[in-house]
Amino acid sequence: MSKARVYADVNVIRPKEYWDYESLAVQWGNQDDYEVVRKVGRGKYSEVFEGINVNTNEKCVIKILKPVKKKKIKREIKILQNLCGGTNVVKLFDVVRDQHSKTPSLIFEYVNSTDFKVLYPTLTDYDICYYIYELLK
Repeated sequence: MSKARVYADVNVIRPKEYWDYESLAVQWGNQDDYEVVRKVGRGKYSEVFEGINVNTNEKCVIKILKPVKKKKIKREIKILQNLCGGTNVVKLFDVVRDQHSKTPSLIFEYVNSTDFKVLYPTLTDYDICYYIYELLK
């Protein structure tokens, strides 16, 4: 088995709570605080909607997860919590679930942006390198 040359031991210097997503106790918020406005996208594991926080009247993004193992959901939540506050990282505001179906949803800050499917074909190799660099900062 090969060993990564970079960041191979990154979790050694971190407390167990940082990387042990299986032990994460999810703090579920109130789903009734949010309403779906319109669908903006979908992926293999979720559908994404523009939404609104009914308490603050602020826009948000609601990512409704398709049925997957709890382990995958916990891993995504933990990674998002660890990245919180990072440069160019969308903020995770809340984690909620439907009371009846138990379907989980992630609530993110709303970012006004161009649809990826429209933007991507216009990008040059330099543009792509720049955006990847910005993500890795």
